[in-house]
Amino acid sequence: MKPILEASHIDKHFWKPVEFHVLKDINFSVNSGEFVSIMGKSGCGKSTLLYILSTMDRDYDGKLFLNGDLLTGQHPNKLAYVRNKYIGFVFQFHYLLPEFTVLENVMLPARKLGERSTEEIRKNALYKLDMLGIENLAVKKASQISGGEKQRVAIARALINDPAIIMGDEPTGNLDSHNSENVLRIFRQLSDEQGLSLLIVTHDSDFAKRTDRIITMEDGRIINHNAEN
Repeated sequence: MKPILEASHIDKHFWKPVEFHVLKDINFSVNSGEFVSIMGKSGCGKSTLLYILSTMDRDYDGKLFLNGDLLTGQHPNKLAYVRNKYIGFVFQFHYLLPEFTVLENVMLPARKLGERSTEEIRKNALYKLDMLGIENLAVKKASQISGGEKQRVAIARALINDPAIIMGDEPTGNLDSHNSENVLRIFRQLSDEQGLSLLIVTHDSDFAKRTDRIITMEDGRIINHNAEN
């Protein structure tokens, strides 16, 4: 299987207020179409690692590859382009713009990328909403829909540029069990039917058990990354 994402000997220090070695020799890869979760206690370095993997944090030692291309040391403008085009993000909080419609929110990353016409982006956004069963919400303001619907809109927005990988930071952390199940089902379908790679940080062990592989972290190290099911 072809790796989509590779982390090689990633080390990270915080220097203030005192030196803290937060990530220690992190090595792993995510293959094409693989659905991977990262688990560990609060403070073990999960979210710090995700910020490095998503190119938002450039202050680390080691090497990071996406689709075989080295990202470490690239110019911030290049990394911003890579982030927008090849990485989709789903966070615990949806970060939708409340005064914009659902459709406008989904279109935003593609408009920023600027590689398609507005009409093409609009059609693709409607297709993504339809894929997630929420096309009927397209003209509603983001402030008018429920929490579970907002997270599905956030997933549609993450998919708009047809990324190589979806990264999530506690994407079900703010949802009830019904909506958490919906998000998990959507992620599972994206992996199984669309061949999309997913890397999700979660505290939810039930969620993690239904992914292809669990990476377990403790004190800044990976202590296990075996298939669990």
